[in-house]
Amino acid sequence: MKRWLKHFLNGVLTIVPILLIVYVLFATFTFLDGIVGKFIKKYIGEAYVPGIGIIVTIVFLTCIGWLSTHYVLKGILNLVDRLFRRVPLVKVLYTSIQDILQSLLGKKRSFSKVVLVTIPGTNMKSLGFVTSEELHMLYEPLQEYVAVFIPQTFQVAGVTFLVPKNDIEELDIKPEDAMKFILSAGMTNPSND
Repeated sequence: MKRWLKHFLNGVLTIVPILLIVYVLFATFTFLDGIVGKFIKKYIGEAYVPGIGIIVTIVFLTCIGWLSTHYVLKGILNLVDRLFRRVPLVKVLYTSIQDILQSLLGKKRSFSKVVLVTIPGTNMKSLGFVTSEELHMLYEPLQEYVAVFIPQTFQVAGVTFLVPKNDIEELDIKPEDAMKFILSAGMTNPSND
């Protein structure tokens, strides 16, 4: 019975990660393809091939990116940007989304510095990512603080702490390795790859 249970658990450990990855990739593909694909499908009907929606989306975004650097569209986008920044509720949402995308994809990337934070009053430590070093712009007394995002295990959520600069220790760890370690509750190490 123990041997059978061991083989069963080995099977679970082997197949579940594969099935989850296949499911996530399929769901992501279906979602991305469906964004534009459902509109294209109306026009080309049976000739539609899954994946055309993704290709059209990539080409469209690339063209918008290219056009956004040229005079006419750049002016229109600047006008839209100024308009969105003036409408009270829209301003908060628009600038937050813009900042998040800039930090993940733009020139000013966050999550590039991995730090070790000591939890006050304890000897416990937590891994985190410096997301902002310019807190004095938010509130002047925070000049000697940095914003550190501490992700939660098994979720894409977390808590942002404002930590004194001398209470963090910058680590020489790849951000991807640190995130993998945190999201797996410490069960995955860079050495496990």
